[in-house]
Amino acid sequence: MSSDPGDIVKAAQEAMELAYSPYSGFAVGAAVRGGSGRIYSGCNIENAAYPEGWCAETSAISALIMAGESKIIEVAVAGGGDEPCTPCGGCRQRLREFAHSDTPLHVCSPEGVRMTTTLGELLPHSFGPENLE
Repeated sequence: MSSDPGDIVKAAQEAMELAYSPYSGFAVGAAVRGGSGRIYSGCNIENAAYPEGWCAETSAISALIMAGESKIIEVAVAGGGDEPCTPCGGCRQRLREFAHSDTPLHVCSPEGVRMTTTLGELLPHSFGPENLE
C-alpha cells in the first residue's frame, strides 16, 4: 500500500467528475488498489428505471476483476455534500468479498480526504469468503 493515499484519492475524485447521476444529482467516484498496486476506478451510473443503476464501488470492483485481479488492498470513495460519503451497505459487502477488515478506506470530497477508516470499522463482524471454507 502507498503511504500517501494521494494517487488513489485523485483517482476517486476524477471518477466522481465522470459520474452519470441525472436523477439524484449526487455524483460518487471510487477507486480500489489491487494487490498488484494498480488502481481501478469507477463512478455511479444511474438509470431511468430508478433504482436500477449501480454504485461507484461496484464499477471500480468490476474494473479490478476485468483486469484479472481479485484482491483489494486500499479503497477511496469521493462524494459531495456536508456529510462524509461512505460506501452503502451493499457496497461494503461487495468490498468485503475482495478485501479484509484491516483494508484502509479513505472517505473524500472534491477538496480532499475527510477521514480514513478501515473496512472492518464500517462493516464489523462481516461475512466473507472464509466463512464458507
